[in-house]
Amino acid sequence: MARAKKKATRKTAKRRSGRSAGSRSGRGGQDAISLLKSDHRQVETWFSQFELSRSEERKKTLASQICQALKVHTQIEAEIFYPAFLEATEDKDIHHEAEVEHDGAKKLIGEIEGSGPDDDYFDARVTVLSEMIRHHVNEEEKRDGMFAKARQAKMDLAALGERLAARKAELMGSEGQSMR
Repeated sequence: MARAKKKATRKTAKRRSGRSAGSRSGRGGQDAISLLKSDHRQVETWFSQFELSRSEERKKTLASQICQALKVHTQIEAEIFYPAFLEATEDKDIHHEAEVEHDGAKKLIGEIEGSGPDDDYFDARVTVLSEMIRHHVNEEEKRDGMFAKARQAKMDLAALGERLAARKAELMGSEGQSMR
């Protein structure tokens, strides 16, 4: 019994120190894959809330949050993660497919941002974007997907995570200022 308690205490201490089960770098920040997956979960939550909402104002707010988050996310992936992935793995097929999926999402994001709940196609555009993103996330996160191959290639995910986080903060700051 004392052994189980010590083991639980060690797990709690690791979580508090930010070094739990490979999801964080030794320096306390998220590794690249954890950061990107966290972004995926946030956007999935907003898509679910959009789907359940009946308020046009709430839908407009959620669509705006989704679009901003996806623009920043796709930019940090394209600028930092994807080039590092391609260099480490030389897997052009996965890389190119991800880039093409980003291009499709960007087009739809532009259409959503250029409309609103009063547009007959607004909900449909957000729904299709949700489906596109769900597919894209699955491709990145599946067992033999981009993230698994990045881990197998022994990419420096901690350093990439730091770069992604810094760039994301920079973009979120400039996005926030441009929205004022």
